[in-house]
Amino acid sequence: MALPINDTIIAAVSQLIDDSKSNGQYRDPTHSDIDFYVNQAGLAAFDPKGQGQTVGKAKRLRAILHEALEKSLPGGPTLIASILSKVKACGGFRESSPNFVGSEAIANAQAAFDAEGYALSADGSIGPKVLDSLRGAELTAALRAYAERARKGSQDAALLAGTSKDLLEATAAHALMTINGNYPTGANFQSLLGMAFVAVGLAVPEMPEQPGESPIKAMERGMFASAIGVNRLRNKQGTGHGRPFLSTLTEDEAKAAIEIMGCVASYVLAKLAAHRR
Repeated sequence: MALPINDTIIAAVSQLIDDSKSNGQYRDPTHSDIDFYVNQAGLAAFDPKGQGQTVGKAKRLRAILHEALEKSLPGGPTLIASILSKVKACGGFRESSPNFVGSEAIANAQAAFDAEGYALSADGSIGPKVLDSLRGAELTAALRAYAERARKGSQDAALLAGTSKDLLEATAAHALMTINGNYPTGANFQSLLGMAFVAVGLAVPEMPEQPGESPIKAMERGMFASAIGVNRLRNKQGTGHGRPFLSTLTEDEAKAAIEIMGCVASYVLAKLAAHRR
């Protein structure tokens, strides 16, 4: 599972390993622990400690993760996951532990991940929100978070954890539920997406061009056609590794498909928000 990474998450996760003392003792994880996880993530080249600087644990981790974010390195999410696991293992989320990180630090981390569609529990467990259990504004926010990640090419955002739907299907169903109070569960993808497009006021290819219509309608028809094309690339059987698309696709093709999903989902959600105002 690839965890999200952004400036807010970096700040919140770094806060979990700050250099506060408890009874004169520094909390785990130690600098040595961080050495191990940084090397494991392949980010040693960006470690201030390795460059001869003397920095605290939080500042050190922030510097490494910011470099990973800036350079879009896969080691960034890997390091975040490792640090969270270590903090959990050494009692950082347990109030009775000398390594307890504090309620405020935990709340900040929970809020940071929540905004990206992930749930960090009080005991330190983390995973994507189960979208089938969300409704209304909470589901809208979670879908927006996944759409934004998909626009950046994140594969796990394209095939949503905790639901059989992919991002576009979940977005279409949510739009129809919000506007009509229900959606046809037996409809195929093209019909479901078409109904959602029409419900939020978007053009579909079946709607002939009208004299003097806005050029944006041509773009909307193109977005719909692209979404249908992306759906045909779906790996309906799954690979067991969360890959949302056929294994015959190149990385560039899969990335483009994911970004299209994110773009279309974001547009539908924006129009849904405008429709509700």
